[in-house]
Amino acid sequence: MSVYILGIESSCDDTSAAVVDGTTILSNVIASQKVHAEFGGVVPELASRAHQQNIIPVIDTALKRAKINKNQLSAIAFTNGPGLLGSLLVGSSFAKAMAYSLQVPLIQVDHLQGHVLANFLNKPDEDKLKPSFPFLCLTVSGGHTLLLQVNDYFDMQRLGGTIDDAAGEAFDKAAKILGLPYPGGPVIDKYAQEGDPKKFQFAVAHVPYLDYSFSGLKTSFLYFVRDHLKENPNFIEENIHDLAASIQYAIVKSLMDKVKKALKTSPCKDLVLAGGVSANSGLRNAAIDVARRYHRNLFLPTLDLTTDNAAMIAVCGYFKYLKKEFVNVDVVPYSSEKNKNL
Repeated sequence: MSVYILGIESSCDDTSAAVVDGTTILSNVIASQKVHAEFGGVVPELASRAHQQNIIPVIDTALKRAKINKNQLSAIAFTNGPGLLGSLLVGSSFAKAMAYSLQVPLIQVDHLQGHVLANFLNKPDEDKLKPSFPFLCLTVSGGHTLLLQVNDYFDMQRLGGTIDDAAGEAFDKAAKILGLPYPGGPVIDKYAQEGDPKKFQFAVAHVPYLDYSFSGLKTSFLYFVRDHLKENPNFIEENIHDLAASIQYAIVKSLMDKVKKALKTSPCKDLVLAGGVSANSGLRNAAIDVARRYHRNLFLPTLDLTTDNAAMIAVCGYFKYLKKEFVNVDVVPYSSEKNKNL
């Protein structure tokens, strides 16, 4: 018997709705907000207003593409945090109202757990291998950088994380310094393809244990570019590819150094990447190399499942549905990491 879960994701600036049948994606619709590009970052008030405009047509499209009607839904899952509160409120309020009207269970999902469990999704007629518990997972996005030992679907032990800025923020800040558009990560990656990653050296922070720090790297990159512009006003234009490749190399090295440190003592046989930055080609190639050197199996989400999307929320909801982990309409969204195990 099919278990149809509608997932709703509205934690930041993408309004997304998806329908899964178990772990199989039937639809995954995303409405992106272009308005933030001119501001060089997400404007919370504009994001929440756009969610209000997008949420009904996005959900309607997701149901139509899945070829089911709303009365066939087994449950509704939604992102309850972390994220922008205004944005979360739009998605959670709609999910609560829809679940109440259909008299189906309501399931809250942690956004970060959703990114991890995206690796368990299948496309129709696809039967791919899944990571085995426990596995080591590097979750990297614009707002989060976490190294986790995942013991079960909802038992995720935090081994390390950023003490200041996230890796995705470092990419976006570097792009802004170079005069590149927002979001900067994909643009940096594109320019880096034709650059020399060893042309310029940027120090990687040495933080104790398995934690990360990117604020110092952002500052050093800013000062480096500023000082060279004083000597040569065309410095960025003449070195754009090498600058992009070098800063990408520094960020990826910082990420993978801690992964290698964890693998030296970890019992995990599988290494997993998750989150928006896992789409970065430099990081994916470095992970392939590390997995080979440390004799681990590597699992990478498909590119369309790396960024914020509702399919990952829906599959997380599916696993919670099996455990009957439902919530009432009085559940409140949270903006920061609620689960201290993450």
